[in-house]
Amino acid sequence: MVGALAIGCGCGAIWWRAERATAPVLARPAIATVAGTVERIEPLPARALVRVTILPDAGAGLPPRVRVNLAAADVTAGLGEGAVVRLRARLMPPPPAAVPGAYDFARVAWFASIGATGRGFAPVTVVRPGMPEGGIRARLTAHITARLEGSRGGIASALATGDEGAIAIDDSDAMRRAGLAHLLSVSGLHVTAAVAATMFVVIRILALWPWLAIRVTLPLVAAAAGALAAIGYTLLTGGQVPTIRSCVASLLVLAALAAGREAVTLRLVAAGAMVVMLLWPEAVAGASFQLSFAAIAAIVALHEHPRVAAWFGPREGPRWHAVLRGLGSLLLTGLVVEAALMPIAVYHFHKAGVYGAAANIVAIPLTTFVIMPLEAIALALDPVGLGALPWWLTDLAIRALLALAHAVARAPGSSVALPSMPTGAFAAMVIGGLWCALWRTRWRRLGIGPLAFGAAWAIATPAPDLLVTGDGRHLVVRTAGGAALLRDRAGDYTRAMLAETGGVDGEPLLLADQADARCSADACIVDVRAGGRAWRVLATRSLYPVAWDAIVGACRVADVVVSERRLPVACRPRWLKLDGPMLRRTGGVAVVFATGAVTTVRHAGDAHPWLSPPTIRPDGDGPTSRSRNRWGRADWRRATIRSDNGRAR
Repeated sequence: MVGALAIGCGCGAIWWRAERATAPVLARPAIATVAGTVERIEPLPARALVRVTILPDAGAGLPPRVRVNLAAADVTAGLGEGAVVRLRARLMPPPPAAVPGAYDFARVAWFASIGATGRGFAPVTVVRPGMPEGGIRARLTAHITARLEGSRGGIASALATGDEGAIAIDDSDAMRRAGLAHLLSVSGLHVTAAVAATMFVVIRILALWPWLAIRVTLPLVAAAAGALAAIGYTLLTGGQVPTIRSCVASLLVLAALAAGREAVTLRLVAAGAMVVMLLWPEAVAGASFQLSFAAIAAIVALHEHPRVAAWFGPREGPRWHAVLRGLGSLLLTGLVVEAALMPIAVYHFHKAGVYGAAANIVAIPLTTFVIMPLEAIALALDPVGLGALPWWLTDLAIRALLALAHAVARAPGSSVALPSMPTGAFAAMVIGGLWCALWRTRWRRLGIGPLAFGAAWAIATPAPDLLVTGDGRHLVVRTAGGAALLRDRAGDYTRAMLAETGGVDGEPLLLADQADARCSADACIVDVRAGGRAWRVLATRSLYPVAWDAIVGACRVADVVVSERRLPVACRPRWLKLDGPMLRRTGGVAVVFATGAVTTVRHAGDAHPWLSPPTIRPDGDGPTSRSRNRWGRADWRRATIRSDNGRAR
């Protein structure tokens, strides 16, 4: 009964949150005038951009919240939070996942009530200036990046304020491939360091006053100061979900210490999860929540095990024995955390780090005990003009961290690329992992079954032979020479997204350069060997008119035809016809030729609100009613894809 009630409350919280976030979305791409109040500014120095979130004026024919990127050179004086601005921008609705397994920005934007995104053009007119230097977070970030150049300033800012905009792309990729990206996201490590440092300083300073030390319980005073530090640090870094979880956990730990109870338990993890799920239930589907809670649950479950506690617990003996036990505990913890996070990383990012545990043995102490204290000392001494030496030492330490990340990222096999994992396999591994972590008796061993089953299912899942984006403009096909991209001028994001979801480590090749492909300016034909036979794929590359006889004749000899345009009814390939109208119903498509499996972004009966949101037209016609373009039985029948032997797929 309790379990059923919890499930019902959870579903109700999700439904309520999704409906509460309802806001109209831009109906179609458009160039429009955006006039409104600046809600948030996010500098992205590494990309020479500034991301601005604007609340448009009522009656402008725009969604209630719009996010645009501006070139850093186009930012004018007075453009700050609270400013009233006017600019021209090319806007588009938040895009859904381009292919199965890709990042779904439409879902993220729905819960953030962002109805349009795009690029702004100069000039940017500031009707009324905002805060001249931004809030304390923006001022602190600007101060840090002025002290340290490039990615080193970006990493220092990420540790202090959670702002990662100044980290160069190659350095960010190296940190991710080395398994060190968690150091850049403010979470338990950073909050714990801030609380511990505050308590250490407070209790040492107060202990210098004997009268107070005799009459007052100093640990309680230090715990209260640590609680204030945790709350202040959370507010300073923007209040992201991992930071809030860590703040709640820290407050519970401090309360347990004050009450004389055992502080770090799985109940602590559960309490932090409950707070997040009640307030932001959508976070459960995100990588940040899953990575954060999987890591802390694995650590607590490991060290609560009686055998592990006996191995690494304090005991009498030489000091070097304690040092070796500490190093062994750190290594074992790193291995367990890497194993716990690997399924989540593969599911969301399609990559698994191999040397992450070893790299973290060096990186975590370097960050916690060297970089963060030096940065705190430098910030404390800057007001009196004595921060130069600590900043120089901080710079050296961050250089060492980046050198470690690049060395690990360049090592052979440092990162393994895998294709999109089936959701069922991921769910089986999550259930098995939670079962192993939460049980205290031998029942926990039963979790190995679903864990192993999910892992085997994920490993056995073949990489797709063909990936087609939802707009039909881009595709990747596996040729004899490797995965090849249809369009030569695809953007960096599109290339990276198609490579990651297709299980390709590195840049995809160009289809026009492959020996088994024949390409013109308007179309490509490629033959793919899979499942003991050859499959012919025809794809258009432009919107220029093609002779009716030519396109119909090419369709007859092709197994799969892909186009962003509407193809003639007479275009009848032997298996799949993925033209504009079909892709608008299915979204992106992944195809495995050997098994005949076809996976789509959209499914029959999929009624998530961000897939059919209320829309608003940029010409000021006002919001339209919620779209009714849901797939009924007749729609699904029309969209059914049939294989060459006539079976519906």
